[in-house]
Amino acid sequence: MCYSAQIQADYRKFVRMFGATMSLKEFARLFFERAEGSKAKIPKAMEDAFSEPQSDAEREVKALIDRFNAEQVAKLEQDLFKQRTRLADAERSLQTKVTKAAAESQRIATDKIAWTRGKLDDIQRTEPKAPDSRIFPGHYAPVMVMENGQRVIKPMRYQCRIAGKPASYDVKFPGTYNARRDSLEGFWKPLFGYSHGILVVNAFYENVSRAKMEGRNVAKGERDENVVLEFRPNPAHDMLVACLWSRWSAPGEPDLLSFAAITDEPPPEISAAGHDRCVIPIKPENLDAWLNPNASDLAALYAILDDRDRPYYEHRLAA
Repeated sequence: MCYSAQIQADYRKFVRMFGATMSLKEFARLFFERAEGSKAKIPKAMEDAFSEPQSDAEREVKALIDRFNAEQVAKLEQDLFKQRTRLADAERSLQTKVTKAAAESQRIATDKIAWTRGKLDDIQRTEPKAPDSRIFPGHYAPVMVMENGQRVIKPMRYQCRIAGKPASYDVKFPGTYNARRDSLEGFWKPLFGYSHGILVVNAFYENVSRAKMEGRNVAKGERDENVVLEFRPNPAHDMLVACLWSRWSAPGEPDLLSFAAITDEPPPEISAAGHDRCVIPIKPENLDAWLNPNASDLAALYAILDDRDRPYYEHRLAA
């Protein structure tokens, strides 16, 4: 399963690479809902893509981002003041008498101050960093779809809720950020052949057993350890990861755009590293055929998945 990925979040690069347009209406709706209190998790790189707006629609999105960030800064600064007060109180107590409670309060306040400062720095930072474009299940990412014969970029949540299913499916099926190839005509039948998308990825991350990664059995009495591996294609390039997506609607609820990455059996180098699944990057020449699926010819869609981009995946322990 692709538990995390490093994505291409700069929509201007989508425009240059693919001649795609932005669904600014959907981006504005997402950022508005977040500013109004939704729990949408949006990578910083998606915000930074609007740092230099070129149109009124882009300026509207930028204003919503700035509004949300200003509210976050105010809240974090209040929290920072509270924790500094707590730290000062704990340090005064420790000067007169060392107690477990005061020492614990000092430790917690110190940790929270460091965390809060880090969050404030991230909001105000303008220099991009790699984690800015990394997504996890539940995070939003720009996904390319076909709409009225035009490649369009829409923001979607990385965990797919199929239209018509109850919202409780998010909890009942927490792994729906990935769509197994062998279940495309089962669980994913409402989308396969109908709603296809592409996520542009340059690396992905997997949880693996340390023992499997090291090619050995767990020793008697040993507790196996989980490690996170980063996989990157060699030669390095942006991969066009095949996805399924859905627009979920319900009375009294905002629409939800969400997607899942299709996964398959891994190539030998990923299997040797201890993982049993891999995303499917399609070839650029198959892009439009994938985005314009024909549900009456599933064989052609499977052929696109078989005729995939097949780089060698180098891995390392994730930072």
